[in-house]
Amino acid sequence: MTKRTLWGVAFIGILTLLMANFVPAFVSTVNTPTADASSHREAPLISLDPVADATDLYSFVSPERPDTVTFITNWIPFEVPASGPNWYRFGDDVLYEIHIDNVGDAQDHIAFQFRFQSKVLNGNTFQAISGPVESLNDPDYNLRQSMTVTRLDAPADGSCKNKPLANCATAKSTLIGKDIPVTPPNVGPSSFPSYSAVAAMGITPLSNGIKAFAGPRADSFFADIGSLFDLLTIRDFPGNKGGTGVDSFAGFNVHTISLQIPIKQLTKDGTQPTNPKDGAAVLGSWTTSSRRTTQVISNGQAPVTSGNWVQIQRLGMPLVNEAVVPLALKDAFNGLYPWQDATIPAVVNVITHSEAADLLHKVYNLNTPPAPRNDILTVFATGVPGLNQPPGVVPSEQLRLNVAIPPSNNPKRLGVLAKDNAGFPNGRRLNDDIVDITLRVVAGVLVEGYNVEPNNQLGDGVNKPFRPLMDEFPYQPASFSGYITIPKRAIPIDPGDD
Repeated sequence: MTKRTLWGVAFIGILTLLMANFVPAFVSTVNTPTADASSHREAPLISLDPVADATDLYSFVSPERPDTVTFITNWIPFEVPASGPNWYRFGDDVLYEIHIDNVGDAQDHIAFQFRFQSKVLNGNTFQAISGPVESLNDPDYNLRQSMTVTRLDAPADGSCKNKPLANCATAKSTLIGKDIPVTPPNVGPSSFPSYSAVAAMGITPLSNGIKAFAGPRADSFFADIGSLFDLLTIRDFPGNKGGTGVDSFAGFNVHTISLQIPIKQLTKDGTQPTNPKDGAAVLGSWTTSSRRTTQVISNGQAPVTSGNWVQIQRLGMPLVNEAVVPLALKDAFNGLYPWQDATIPAVVNVITHSEAADLLHKVYNLNTPPAPRNDILTVFATGVPGLNQPPGVVPSEQLRLNVAIPPSNNPKRLGVLAKDNAGFPNGRRLNDDIVDITLRVVAGVLVEGYNVEPNNQLGDGVNKPFRPLMDEFPYQPASFSGYITIPKRAIPIDPGDD
């Protein structure tokens, strides 16, 4: 099978399966849900390369600075807080990127690149933190990292079309931040008498009103994947009561790269739209990681890399690769570019069959709409009409945000499904409950006669992040401490079932 054919099979497979989880909106009131979750360890190859493995992408209008958009990318799944003496850190040989399509043509017109550099101050100790640390410049912060942020813009002559900007010689490169400190691991109270204060020092103002942050934070994704990946088990059916599920991400950290950027610096015409129907209001985004084509390994030395950048991870809409793409095609999807999505004929009106709906019927005898599902059409590749679909959109898999829709004063965890148009699938906020949205849509809540109990009550019993979110950038709470965090005991089970 050729690579192009493999891409085609992958994209068609994704669309076909996702049509079981997405419902289009045809009116501006938008009461349409969509479905997704997270992407922790979603493909065989990237699961072996955790420093390059993106777990989540978030995009939302900043509540405390509504003239800006915040992008949050999380990396390195399931970081155990007590991971010394060699604590988790970003890969010095990995190119991390956030891509922006501000036209809707499946091209990245803007890319923000993040590169990291590690430094050891004192090589005569085994400790990354060799004494109480009270600032990011403390000499006892021994093994540290810094970040460089570069903006790439596609040239107007179209010479970068269908090329990664990282490999396009005519892309305009602008350095917007250098030597930005990466916050240290939360080792414990002896090493950090006030860890939150030290971590807050990592919030770095850059040029033109941009803010940046990089470092470990508590993983804010919430879901009971321990039960859901066990043949869609819901611990306390129908699962609409918070606290009845087990948050599989509680107590784990991730490494985050976050940017807060003025909207005018992102839109195609340099404006800040106030009308959601404005043709410049929708920003599509996705995050990637890449490695060089060539790596030379020597004993006891860091690898030497050269050549073009090769994309090894892609994440836009959550859960696409993790729980939708067939196992044999997962690695191929991670190497796919949005403009390659567009080479595949859109399957917009194809009637599809939902494997998840089958499971709900088999496991719980749930009455779900019969196949073919005429209620289900794909909006995965275009954005929702009347909400976040740009004019003349070229189908491609992205997380799309309408920046003209202001932040909600009362955010609803079910987002658009709860008539909160500032929430998922209009971008994605940290408190959007992706899993519950998914289960209810698959159960057919938008089909006449199926928006009934228990279909419209389905959930995993986990309704919010384990740690409360912050009100301001970078929003995710401080990382869990290695000293304080105690691993949870396993749930008691019947003898012989372990």
